[in-house]
Amino acid sequence: VQLQASGGGLVQAGGSLRLSCAVSRDTSSSYAMGWFRQAQGSEREFVAAINRGDGMTSYAASVRGRFVISRDNVNNMVSLQMNSLKPEDTAVYYCAASKAWLRTTTSGYMYWGQGTLVTVSS
Repeated sequence: VQLQASGGGLVQAGGSLRLSCAVSRDTSSSYAMGWFRQAQGSEREFVAAINRGDGMTSYAASVRGRFVISRDNVNNMVSLQMNSLKPEDTAVYYCAASKAWLRTTTSGYMYWGQGTLVTVSS
């Protein structure tokens, strides 16, 4: 499985961005998909995930209510809609694929995209 993340950029606090992850093949029934982020000098952390099959979602507490993860099974895309962005959301965002059920740790994901930088200015 190959993943290609895009959509990052510079946005002011309070603004919105939509990240996309193009997946090389249909993963709707076999892979959960997740978004992680890594700020400079910090470890990579979980942001959001969407399950295979039932589409159940999970969010980090820091983004719940502001971010929405979704998947387009027809076009093999996973998106992360980010609203009410804060400077602390600044990071490189990665999409990832997991054969396990809705994992929230990096160790649960075997395939990773290259990352896209999101910068939120105050």
